[in-house]
Amino acid sequence: MTGPGSEPVTETDTEAADVPETEDVFAQPDSEDTVDAALDEAVSDASGSDRETELIADLQRVHAEYANYRRRAERDKVSAQQYGKGDLIRSLLPVLDDLDRARAHGDLEAGPLRAVADKITETLSSAGLASFGAEGDPFDPALHEAVQHEGEGSRPVIGTVYRQGFRLGDRVLRTAMVVVVDGPDTPAAATQE
Repeated sequence: MTGPGSEPVTETDTEAADVPETEDVFAQPDSEDTVDAALDEAVSDASGSDRETELIADLQRVHAEYANYRRRAERDKVSAQQYGKGDLIRSLLPVLDDLDRARAHGDLEAGPLRAVADKITETLSSAGLASFGAEGDPFDPALHEAVQHEGEGSRPVIGTVYRQGFRLGDRVLRTAMVVVVDGPDTPAAATQE
């Protein structure tokens, strides 16, 4: 009905309207490379206005800051795990010392205690624990605690080992307690005699 005071009515087919589909703005990108490619595309598509360039630069800066934060958080997480593992293993070192003493006295030749000792040693070795400070190794003051020195000190090597040293990866958990002695003559000096 159209009258003098009414407006004409028009119908619109809402199903046929060309409404662009929007992407989910909260979806996580597949990878950092995808985000970098999208940023590069946005930079190349920019019409060159100062405002658009400024916004794209801000977006790139925020993206780089977030990527750095993610890497730093992952590195800190791994570091905290390694530190915790090192503390636990350090508390088990006296048990390893007792097992080494029992093995030296022949108490671990057979029986159930040998199986337990082997399992403990294998488990700690698989976690990355390594011992150092064997007789004849060169003396290193950063790794070895010298409790006695015999000789002139010209070629210091480890003589007797009182306590084994241990490291977990690059981290020294405990220094070796050793007696330092003079090493054998070098091969060139021995052949000249």
